[in-house]
Amino acid sequence: MESRHFSVLDRLVQGVDQALHTVLGPVSTQGLASPAAGTAEQNLDAAERLLAGRLMRVNHAGEIAAQALYQGQALSARLPGVREKMEQAAREENDHLRWTEERARELGVHTSYLAPLWYAGSFAIGALAGAAGDRWSLGFVAETERQVIAHIDSHLSRLPRSDDKSRVVLEQMRADESRHATVAIEAGAADLPAPIRHLMTAVSRFMTQTAFWI
Repeated sequence: MESRHFSVLDRLVQGVDQALHTVLGPVSTQGLASPAAGTAEQNLDAAERLLAGRLMRVNHAGEIAAQALYQGQALSARLPGVREKMEQAAREENDHLRWTEERARELGVHTSYLAPLWYAGSFAIGALAGAAGDRWSLGFVAETERQVIAHIDSHLSRLPRSDDKSRVVLEQMRADESRHATVAIEAGAADLPAPIRHLMTAVSRFMTQTAFWI
């Protein structure tokens, strides 16, 4: 059977559908159970639950941004192989999106009210990165994943010591993000100029600090 070739318009319509599902739910996942499914809930006091919940809200916002980034890049990627890598990464990030939302809800915390903003901004950045060329797009993925890993490491150090359920979720996410960065590098990612890396860090810091509270 011949595979169907989608036009730019087709992919745009698919992108709108993906955006609505990412922001409003439910998302289409690979069906992987949360790493925390078999982990017992520990007794956390109110302050610990609030802190852990806000950290998971930040990670959920980050996963929305990651979805938008990959979808924007897939829309403008030139080579089919690169587009497929972006789409596969987006599917894997959907599992992260579901895990972090589940955990935030368990801790009694809502997800970020600014999810549409995080999605729109990241999609635009991803589309621009893809339009710049596949090597630059892959370089953007590699740098994004490195920064995500740094954020996860920070959150692992801030989590209440007894919050094993949140910890195992973040540890699995860290492993997956590291693999995404490796795949991008092996596919030919270009090293981004220092000013772009610094700008990405500043934008990421703004998003994480805002999502912690809103």
